[in-house]
Amino acid sequence: MIGNLVDLLPAAPATVAVDGAGDRNALVADRLAEALDPRVLVTTGPGWRESRPDALVWLRLSPGKADGPEHQADVVIDLHDPDWPVIRHVDPRLADRTRWYLPESRAFFAVRAATWDAKFGDDLPAYAAAVAEAALPTGGTAVDVGCGTGRALPALRAAVGPTGRVLGVDITPEMLAVARERAATLLLGDARRLPLRDAVVDGIFAAGLVAHLPDPTDGLRELARVTRPGGRLVIFHPTGRAALAARHGRPIRADEPLSRGPLATATAAAGWRLDRYDDAEHRFLALATRV
Repeated sequence: MIGNLVDLLPAAPATVAVDGAGDRNALVADRLAEALDPRVLVTTGPGWRESRPDALVWLRLSPGKADGPEHQADVVIDLHDPDWPVIRHVDPRLADRTRWYLPESRAFFAVRAATWDAKFGDDLPAYAAAVAEAALPTGGTAVDVGCGTGRALPALRAAVGPTGRVLGVDITPEMLAVARERAATLLLGDARRLPLRDAVVDGIFAAGLVAHLPDPTDGLRELARVTRPGGRLVIFHPTGRAALAARHGRPIRADEPLSRGPLATATAAAGWRLDRYDDAEHRFLALATRV
């Protein structure tokens, strides 16, 4: 995370302020100072309100208020789970999100791949139920985009049967290494540029993917490109949006990509018909059809 953060911050000479996490501010600031050009001054605490730094890094420990200082930050890092720091926001003046999305995603998931199933493996029945509700055709081709360790792959195999084809695509080699035990063909690839021809897929499964893409509409458009007319899209998470937001220490917002309105707009613009939207406490499930 520090390496990616260094790449985002202004070049020397500059001033960077770190705030939001009390005593932890100094820890992050010290690590930044060690990694940055010595001509970059790193400060901590609320003094940035008067000093006007070139960049403000906010360390988020709990949900922020709508008008709180977090929303003035150039970079927001989620420390709700201190073992899993995540860069949640970067001001476009520092970097287009399309530039930092890939390295940050790979860095985050690579070190967690080996223990991912131990932490989240009990949600396999929820994955199987979501796949079953999509009613994928027997003998068809199903692709899990952003497959991670492959938790949906057995359910997809059961759905399309022995004559069908199941593919798993992920950007993180370490995740695919864990997924090798699943019965599927695995591809290292970016969801924004899938290594597949046009209109060859009958069903797309996307768990925890769409909301994290730099441009969700463009991402949905790429999923539509590889899907045959009438093909199905499953957008899924084993936790509902409200519960997931609470887990990450942030408020839920109406303008998020998976809110009903934005998702309906994005799917329609990308070539999908949104058929079902279910944002329950125990899961999120949206089903769409390629038009």
